Amino acid sequence: MTRTRSLVLTATLSALAFGGCSAVADTRGASDDVTVTNCEKEVSFPSPARRLFVNDSNLISMVLALGAEDQVVAVSSMNRDQNVLTEHYGSAVGDLNQVSDDYPSLETVIAQRPDVMVAGYGYGYDDAKHLTPDSLATHGIGAYVLTESCRQDDSAARGIVDPWTALRDDLTNLGQITGHTEQAMKVIAELDARIQALRNLPQPKKKPVLFVFDSGDNAIFTSGALGAPQAIIEAAGGRNAGEDLRDTWTEVSWERLAAAQPDAFLFVDYPGQSFEQKVAILKAHPATRNLPAVKQERFLDLPYVMWTSGPLNIVAAEDVRAALEKWRLVPTR
Repeated sequence: MTRTRSLVLTATLSALAFGGCSAVADTRGASDDVTVTNCEKEVSFPSPARRLFVNDSNLISMVLALGAEDQVVAVSSMNRDQNVLTEHYGSAVGDLNQVSDDYPSLETVIAQRPDVMVAGYGYGYDDAKHLTPDSLATHGIGAYVLTESCRQDDSAARGIVDPWTALRDDLTNLGQITGHTEQAMKVIAELDARIQALRNLPQPKKKPVLFVFDSGDNAIFTSGALGAPQAIIEAAGGRNAGEDLRDTWTEVSWERLAAAQPDAFLFVDYPGQSFEQKVAILKAHPATRNLPAVKQERFLDLPYVMWTSGPLNIVAAEDVRAALEKWRLVPTR
């Protein structure tokens, strides 16, 4: 997730949906090409891809949910969420070959000789670093782009479909690319069942306004209508303060935050600002220090991998719903 400056039903059901680490690929024959629609373009990949380079914990979670970890030759930018990934996907996480703590360089990717890289704009692909689908193509490497990060026309804004659709599309496409189509269908079915279960809960007459506070200083990094938090908040019974922003992740002013009068704050656990620092900033800033949400400390802090597009978004939605019930902002069950 790019920054402008440098984000249970039951244990058995969770294991079914997200514990795909032990699943066996549905297709193990000779590699052939498969064509999928990615960022509104038809793109061909070898399938089943046998050497994946996967960047960022949310994309890693997709591959793990599909049970394709044995096809991953290298990962990068996983450390901050390794414990969360291990909690949901088990020991397979520790066996992954992490070659960079941060977003990788083109040279780092090439050195691993992948047949496909899985990343996104703001999630590893970077024009300034010359790590793009076009540059990878010159080295014979296919490039899959996270749907949430697809660029809108030629603008810097990202996102082309609603967040749940983006996630379903990625799981479906990656299932085809890795040869795990049946597992992809199972993960999507369980995702949809859990979304519906949240929607069936008692709903408030007026939805509480929730502000995603990734980080803040002179401006605030938050999420708009096309980012995963939009889907998470809606499923939980709330309203995203940034729902009118046609983007995924973007900066807004303190004045905008104050005007939103949020009922609670949702923090992204991400290096740069700790939970305690974010709370201190909100309590000190004149635009927010007198808000009831700040005075009553309605703060929920969740890991980056739960907020960025991936199968753990549904876990985030369930956690947000539980917090809203605790704060009595939605009806209790």
